[in-house]
Amino acid sequence: MKNEIIQPGEGGYKICSRCIYDTRVPGITFNTKGECSYCEMSDSLKTEYGSGEEKGEQAWLKIVEEIKAAGKGKKYDCVIGVSGGVDSSYMVHMAIELGLRPLAVHYDNTWNSAIATENIRKILNKLNVDLYTHVTDNKESDDIFRAFFKAGVPELDAATDLAFAETHYRAAAKYGIKYVLEGHSFIEEGVSPLSTMYFDGKYIKSIHKKFGNQKMKTYPLMNFFNFMKWILFYRIRKIRPYWLIKYSKEEAKKLLEEKYDWKYYGGHHLENRMSAFMHSYYLPHRFKIDQRNNSLSALVRNGAMKKEDALNIYNSKPHIEDQLLEYFKKRINLSEEDFEKYMNQSLHSFREFPTYKRRFERLKPFFYLMYKANLVPKSFYIKYTNKL
Repeated sequence: MKNEIIQPGEGGYKICSRCIYDTRVPGITFNTKGECSYCEMSDSLKTEYGSGEEKGEQAWLKIVEEIKAAGKGKKYDCVIGVSGGVDSSYMVHMAIELGLRPLAVHYDNTWNSAIATENIRKILNKLNVDLYTHVTDNKESDDIFRAFFKAGVPELDAATDLAFAETHYRAAAKYGIKYVLEGHSFIEEGVSPLSTMYFDGKYIKSIHKKFGNQKMKTYPLMNFFNFMKWILFYRIRKIRPYWLIKYSKEEAKKLLEEKYDWKYYGGHHLENRMSAFMHSYYLPHRFKIDQRNNSLSALVRNGAMKKEDALNIYNSKPHIEDQLLEYFKKRINLSEEDFEKYMNQSLHSFREFPTYKRRFERLKPFFYLMYKANLVPKSFYIKYTNKL
């Protein structure tokens, strides 16, 4: 699939003067300089967090000392979710360098690539870091993915994203850990458009109830009660160091390759085969959504890539692993006819199913306090409590 190229001026089309976001991005607006609202959001976040500047660096070092103090006398002082990707692998390296005692936590949806699994092993073995893993039964996991595929909604891999968060919380609660370090960088990856993708526990449960066949027994569902329990009773804090410090994904990749024999897996989101199918094939073909524009826009925005180069990449076909389509069909037990039927059915949205979205909106003042206390990420506050 090649992204449709629309020339400026056609049908009210407009592209941001700073990044590659354009009028096809949901909810986008432009200021008098031609800069999009997402560039303005990034600027606002950089100012608030002091990203890559003295303010941010000092804030991170202060948090490190708080983590050490809170973890005194315990085996671990922080949780780091690991996927085998660049950001989480480098986070473990950085934590050890700073004298932290992390517990690596992994949610296994049974679709890991061999490269990702080996990357996790290499990093953790060399750094002598323990691993806590939650594995969902493969048939149950496949049933959840099949339900989302049948539902015709874009959030095919939403169950994995939510389970990652729930697994991190469970591990932290089990070992009395108060801090979870997350490897997201809005500087390198951006913040995905507010109304493009949505998920919460009620949404996942409602999709699975309507289209699934098996009971959820091993899947770690985060419902609203659990979410409140983790942030109010356990008061587990979510910290994103890359929002504070100077961080380069390319430099991190080089260090990991040289120091740990870490292997690259081909692109953002491609370390897991379900995620790879969703981003490389499902979203572009079903919904005309190519989420490479998030990270490409971020790189152009921060001066790490020329706009022309980013547009050339964006208007080329996404990388698709050999045999990935066949693997997907076989794993979720779909014939060629069924696959084509569901790929060509009418499109649907999370708005058609029960979710917690309105509840999050009503509780916006509460979640503002939670984000200020680092009990939920700012991106959650922005995306979940604002009306679409």
